Amino acid sequence: MTFFHHKKYKELTLKEAHDIFAIRSEVFVVEQDCVYQDIDGKDPNALHIIGTLENKTIAYARIFDKNIAYRDYIAIGRILVCKEKRALRIGHDLVDYCLKTTTKNFAKSPIKISAQAHLELFYNQHGFQKKGKGYLEDGIPHISMVIE
Repeated sequence: MTFFHHKKYKELTLKEAHDIFAIRSEVFVVEQDCVYQDIDGKDPNALHIIGTLENKTIAYARIFDKNIAYRDYIAIGRILVCKEKRALRIGHDLVDYCLKTTTKNFAKSPIKISAQAHLELFYNQHGFQKKGKGYLEDGIPHISMVIE
């Protein structure tokens, strides 16, 4: 069973920080063949959601309060599950944990994500609705999705 927990940046161990950057690079840079600067300077302002299975980081997301990623929205981003574990529905557990953590740790506000367009139905299952037109982000079709 996947164990989810969250930490502020300054609470991360060196191993956790390494594993986070490694899995983000594995999924977003290598697997998706997308050359971009993952380390964007925003991590110190994030609440980091870490999913582990047998002491290995297999899922991750980060959450920002309003006025960091978006002016009027709490943001959830870098949502991922390692490729080998996606069939286990861990992504649904991860998003559920993120939403519950947002409710517990931030003032009530709408939530926004920048979702890869092919995942629209996945995020609809968690209450997110498409807002606006699609766009390219690092060469990949994306859409804004919100829970108001």
